[in-house]
Amino acid sequence: MKAIVIYESLTGNTRKAGEMIAAELNASGIETVSCSMRQIALPQLAEADLVIVGSWVDGLFFVGQKPAGVRRLVNMPVIDGKKTAVYLTYALDKGSALQQFSDMVERRGGDVIGGMAIKRSKLEEGAVEFVDRLVGALETA
Repeated sequence: MKAIVIYESLTGNTRKAGEMIAAELNASGIETVSCSMRQIALPQLAEADLVIVGSWVDGLFFVGQKPAGVRRLVNMPVIDGKKTAVYLTYALDKGSALQQFSDMVERRGGDVIGGMAIKRSKLEEGAVEFVDRLVGALETA
């Protein structure tokens, strides 16, 4: 199986999480690359069986949370029929941003099999947990 992690990152936290997720997937035996949404590795996207899309939670402290980088997501290549998973990094409160993000990825054609919001102060633990959940979902799919 091949995977690609595509992320939108402002301060570097989402990039770090994406790179950790890619490393964990590689360690699990899933050949994975990671790239910015600004420079999607199109050949790897075409070959991927699994597409993981990441961004961060934008909004005020406890209201109006939404996934950031929506313009880039809307303009990314269609991922029709590919298994997908989503992750968001956040500081204080994720609100309903994860569900909103999953819905956006589904509208791009992805078959969302899971998602997770990862607190920016716990990127490593979150990446490990996300990959454990994802591998489990892939085994039962």
